[in-house]
Amino acid sequence: MDKQMTAQQVVAQLEDGMTVGIGGWGPRRKPMALVREILRSDLKDLTLVSYGGADVGMLCAAGKVKKVVFAFVSLDFIPLEPYFRQARQSGSIDVMEIDEGMMLLGLRAAAWGVPYIPTEVGLGTDIINRNPDIKVIDSPYDDKEWVAMPALKLDASLLHVDRADARGVCQIAGPDHYMDDWFARAAAKTYVSCDELVETSFFHDPAQARMVHWERSQTSGVVPIAGGAHPSSCSPLYGFDVPHFKAYTASAKQETGFQGYLDQYLGASEEEYQQNVGGLDAIRAIELPTY
Repeated sequence: MDKQMTAQQVVAQLEDGMTVGIGGWGPRRKPMALVREILRSDLKDLTLVSYGGADVGMLCAAGKVKKVVFAFVSLDFIPLEPYFRQARQSGSIDVMEIDEGMMLLGLRAAAWGVPYIPTEVGLGTDIINRNPDIKVIDSPYDDKEWVAMPALKLDASLLHVDRADARGVCQIAGPDHYMDDWFARAAAKTYVSCDELVETSFFHDPAQARMVHWERSQTSGVVPIAGGAHPSSCSPLYGFDVPHFKAYTASAKQETGFQGYLDQYLGASEEEYQQNVGGLDAIRAIELPTY
């Protein structure tokens, strides 16, 4: 089965009011080309579930978001994502702020088809006080209390990977696949952009196959877009674009704001966007961060 799609076809599958998971981690391996296609669309009232970065900030700034379920929204070296910060301070979005591990449990619960997973994480904290949808329950086996982390059921997940084949086998060759496997399994539909489309025989090599982290049956569509994670990183192919992120952050303090950023960079297509940021060769030349 050939699952290849265009970014426009992916966005056409999304509807107003959907709950959409976005993979990656802060400024790392975000499906930014798919996010940009949402920016070009009329979609609105989305609930986002994300270990967030500029994906969340941009969609908030564009008025696409009703609610964000998050553990953090950060660019790492720029601690506070500027447009998410504006959205929170203005009260224009609803939020569920939870612990990183609690979000993972919520994704696992959705993937396993159970309503919640019990955990001690969050007991005695404002996570419970601030999130009325998260309940504390009594254990049926002893006198302990547990936080019942509810399943985070996703209508769709958007992910970015290094390589994929047309059948939906996806490879992440970087040092961490984050929670992308659980985003894939927690969603009714999972759409994956990739830097390189490869033949299925590529995965016959065990060294390549061991970097496949979820079943191809979980992948609904594959969108080949080289450089599609920019300005986030896609290790080991390219790093995150620090100057671009700084310009993006600075736009939040300028009179033209996010619209000025869009006018300068977004363009009418991904090809035009990449031309506006210096081209694919420039993206691939971005050095990986050193920790």
